[in-house]
Amino acid sequence: MLSVAIIGAGMGGLAAAACLRRIGVDVVVYEQAQRFTRLGAGIQQSPNAVKVLRRLGLEPALRAVAFQPAAALNRDSVSGEVLWERGMGADSEARYGAPYLVLHRGDLHATLLSAVPPDVIRLGHRLVGLDQADRVRLRFADGSSAEADAVIGADGVHSVVREALLGPERPEFTGRVAYRTVFPASLLNGAEVDDQAKWWGPDRHIVIYYTNPRRDELYFVTSTPEPDFTTESWSMTGDLGALRHAYRDFHPRVRAVLDACPQAHKWALVVRDPLPRWGEGHVVLLGDACHPMTPYMAQGAATSIEDAAVLVRCLEGVDRDGVAAAFRRYEATRKPRTSQIQALSRANDMNRFKAANELVYGYEAWEVPLAAG
Repeated sequence: MLSVAIIGAGMGGLAAAACLRRIGVDVVVYEQAQRFTRLGAGIQQSPNAVKVLRRLGLEPALRAVAFQPAAALNRDSVSGEVLWERGMGADSEARYGAPYLVLHRGDLHATLLSAVPPDVIRLGHRLVGLDQADRVRLRFADGSSAEADAVIGADGVHSVVREALLGPERPEFTGRVAYRTVFPASLLNGAEVDDQAKWWGPDRHIVIYYTNPRRDELYFVTSTPEPDFTTESWSMTGDLGALRHAYRDFHPRVRAVLDACPQAHKWALVVRDPLPRWGEGHVVLLGDACHPMTPYMAQGAATSIEDAAVLVRCLEGVDRDGVAAAFRRYEATRKPRTSQIQALSRANDMNRFKAANELVYGYEAWEVPLAAG
């Protein structure tokens, strides 16, 4: 049996583990965290990702915790005029073959975690290095080590696996920051909020949506100019006064949400160019480790989940001697698409987003032709 070590138990790593177990691969997932927490953030699962999760049997559980808005509204920041209404209800589901869902990030993670047996995951294992010889040997910060026939680096934007393959990374700071939080909708005290909306200003925007079918929890995330802030951390607390001041000219609906929120996290938005390669030998990257994206198209987790499906298709029926070729085939299949979506997201242009609907949401990871092997 082929043995695969996955570094990182995020969305992409868990999806890869669940997919690989379906074809009989011996999988172990190494995660540096000591425990999983329900991080305060929303996330979107567009039809291209839901179609992957459906094959894993997770769609019913996903629908139970997620919210399906009838539409995503794109509004002018001051007047509130609807600039573009993107349908997300029954018509969209019929067109793209799966629903468009929004939910709490922790609930998506828990759903994916339910597809992977607990004994497959090793918590408290922070990778510090790896070596390839007959097999791949992993070294962890606690002094322990492990071996596998192949390794998938799903360890996010600060990937240790990527650095081991390609050296230190130098991302480009955009001069923008994101504030985000999840909070009880009851704090709005009856203020009117759209089910999902993106409010476009001349040089900034804010996205707001409910995270569950009860509409009792609200999420927002911004893109705000702040050229002197460069901390790329998901856990730093932002200054609510500064946030509210930055959106003081936005529509009253936006200001009501910002006035109600009790706390928000803040992190610098950076951009990264497509990598020259995703792997070497029996080691390959997946998700944010190889194609991190700005959050503007909500495709970071979705494309990571697509990666998992395509990777398992490339590995199906492959023995140890065929791993390197399978990994090259996976990269050749996925890289053109993820590079294109990286560029689209980076542009943050509403008209380009409109034109890309079919490209993004119509994708069938289980059916797309694989690159020549």
